[in-house]
Amino acid sequence: MPHRFFQAQSTHVTQSPPDTQPGPDPTTQDPLLRASGICKRYGGVVALDHVDVTFFPGEVHALMGENGAGKSTLGKLIAGAVPATAGDIEVEGQLVRIANPTDAQRLGITIIFQELDLFPNLSVAENIAIRNLRFGESGLVRYKRMDEFALKALGRIGLDISPRTLVGDLPVAHQQMVAIARALSMDARLIVFDESTSALTDDAVDRLFEVIGQLRDEGVACVFVTHKMDEVFRLADRVTVLRDGRYVGTKRAAETDMAELVRMMIGHDVDTSKHSPSHATEQPMLRIAGLQTPALKDVSFDVHRGEVVGLAGLVGAGRGEIGRALFGLDPITGGSVELAGRQIGFGSPRQAMRAGVALLPRDRKTEGLMMQMSVRENTSLAVLPRISPAGWIGRGEEASRCDAVGQTTRLKAASPHIAVSSLSGGNQQKTLLGRWLLTDADLFFLDDPTRGVDIGAKEDIYKIIEELAQRGKAIIMVSSELPELIRCCDRIIVMNEGRSVADLKRSETNQEEILTYATAGPVVSA
Repeated sequence: MPHRFFQAQSTHVTQSPPDTQPGPDPTTQDPLLRASGICKRYGGVVALDHVDVTFFPGEVHALMGENGAGKSTLGKLIAGAVPATAGDIEVEGQLVRIANPTDAQRLGITIIFQELDLFPNLSVAENIAIRNLRFGESGLVRYKRMDEFALKALGRIGLDISPRTLVGDLPVAHQQMVAIARALSMDARLIVFDESTSALTDDAVDRLFEVIGQLRDEGVACVFVTHKMDEVFRLADRVTVLRDGRYVGTKRAAETDMAELVRMMIGHDVDTSKHSPSHATEQPMLRIAGLQTPALKDVSFDVHRGEVVGLAGLVGAGRGEIGRALFGLDPITGGSVELAGRQIGFGSPRQAMRAGVALLPRDRKTEGLMMQMSVRENTSLAVLPRISPAGWIGRGEEASRCDAVGQTTRLKAASPHIAVSSLSGGNQQKTLLGRWLLTDADLFFLDDPTRGVDIGAKEDIYKIIEELAQRGKAIIMVSSELPELIRCCDRIIVMNEGRSVADLKRSETNQEEILTYATAGPVVSA
């Protein structure tokens, strides 16, 4: 059975393994697409500033940079999702105008968005066929032909589902694969993959990489927007780095390493091997004994003030469900939970928040942020009772608190009044984290807090976690990356099928031992 565990299992990055080695140098051919002097402005905000980049047939070209560097904007611009403010695009040497996605599709260009643009109330087949020039829509809907068209696309990625299934009934990973199947069905010559692995399990990622390898062999240019170094060195022929909307440089993947790319991305070195110092005290904050919920069978561990405790395990092992139980989202059916010496069992998030519990959810967009509300409104949501004692929001106090926490998280936003949906993924995460920092909770449950953020934003979040621990807060941290847990946590609790099966000291464990307990192992104690 494939281990659906961590998307990156080591800070050590190797070059491409034999099964994904790039073929002949694609740059010896004529370019498929050349973008010159590309600029994109949103009002006074410069997203892209005179960027030049070239993509060749049969290459995987990674776009890297910190959140807000402009890499997703560049991908969307090439695919017609947003118009350029200035600059030229040539396809096979011919100057073209790409005003919308249909223009791009006619030129053989398409994009797979990080934020899926599927219709949840339509079937898989309908989502693949709609506005697809290769399908050829007509006034009469022919479902059998639509199903056959969809099944061919689904077969290319190995997704065995009925084309009549409603997309909204699929798990997020399968929805992502449907979006990929739709792009493949368009017979595109250039496909932009915008963080396409962020919602996929490891086996689905492996299948996607196989598909990308096949596309490269067929002469398709694959533009791969990602934060993950292991993906870059596994897939990419060349890597282009952007910083603050500007072009920094392009390197052949085989001729660079992680340290150089990090320097290009953030302008200085980052020591990814260091460990956060421990601030754990002897004073317990949380005690869980035999906890049971509909998803948990037997969970027991303590968290002390100033301590960072990590939760590791396979997908579905019950890591995030512990946070849901502590925050009053899932009913506790057995066992006991003590917070600061008092037994608790919250019936709602409101009760949990009043008691000093904060939950940073794994999916910031569906469970955390109000995407059309402003950055400031999203930040202040959890403390509205404190800043509106008479029922009216004190705008001055709201601004003061939100601006201060924005400085703490190093939030980058053109204005606190813009919609949070306009921010990069890392700055959206910092907005959500800032909300819970304002509550000054005693217990923070952080469910994959660095998911989908770049290495610079990760360092900012690690620093915040350390500062919380230094102030005596208790932190429980779920992560999809073992090196992250070993770096940030004092202890690591390993979950296996709803049970806590190991309690390991960071200084005495390693990735192999954690993975062993995650798949099978006896209960041990540190």
